[in-house]
Amino acid sequence: MNFLNNILEYEFIRNAVWAAILTGIVCGIIGTYIVSKRSVFLSGGITHASFGGIGLAYYFGINPLIGATLFAILSALGIEFASNKGKIREDSAIGIIWSLGMAIGIIFIYMTPGYAPSMMNYLFGNILTVTDTNITFLAIFAIALILIFIFMGRPIMYVAFDREFSKSRGVPVERISYFMATLTALAIVLCIRAVGIVLLISLLTVPTVIVNTRIKSFDKIMIWASAVAITGNLAGLYFSWLLNIPAGAATIFLLAIFLIAVKLLPLYRNIKGVGNPRKNREKDS
Repeated sequence: MNFLNNILEYEFIRNAVWAAILTGIVCGIIGTYIVSKRSVFLSGGITHASFGGIGLAYYFGINPLIGATLFAILSALGIEFASNKGKIREDSAIGIIWSLGMAIGIIFIYMTPGYAPSMMNYLFGNILTVTDTNITFLAIFAIALILIFIFMGRPIMYVAFDREFSKSRGVPVERISYFMATLTALAIVLCIRAVGIVLLISLLTVPTVIVNTRIKSFDKIMIWASAVAITGNLAGLYFSWLLNIPAGAATIFLLAIFLIAVKLLPLYRNIKGVGNPRKNREKDS
């Protein structure tokens, strides 16, 4: 009850709850696309490359999230361009941009005059520092994502699963790829404050993987992955309040435990003879 009372009493905790819900929706939707497309490493590259924009923004005295947004979008489009044109392999492009973005960020943070700002909130996230403005942008983006997938979900799904088949069906594969890369970059930037650069890739991946063990429909995976991400975020927020630990780390830890449990459940059932046709036939006879 104390946690519920704190939600009603303190604005920063209410903002944290809204951030947990909205980041869950955003990561569930975008995560379904990148896992289906087998581009999880792409999201990691964009996430870490955005650190370069944060460092540049601090150096020039502007909002760090503006720098992160520019770097994230340019990195996403650059990786897509390099892989689409065949100039360089996608994994190589991601690795280069990943390390280059981090290097640029570190260099410019140390070149910033005066006291070097702490990067802990950007690297590991702090959901309790989310502001009303962050919530507003997250809400707008989450609604936009839902509408995009309602009206464009089918061609996006085709591109995620099979680019060559999509081209044969007349789907504008390159345009959708660039568009989704941009959406992925925006999702990453908007969620950085709550989850952090280091942990965000897990929130984009783990809920979808959990759901995909039981559900194969693209649309249903998006819905249930969002539900799992929201539940994990809220549980992580509660345990962070209860144990005085970082919410982002608590969320990822709980989701990882849930994933392990889901993966081990079929093994446990087989050991017990549930789902074993031979053993079931013996019981029936």
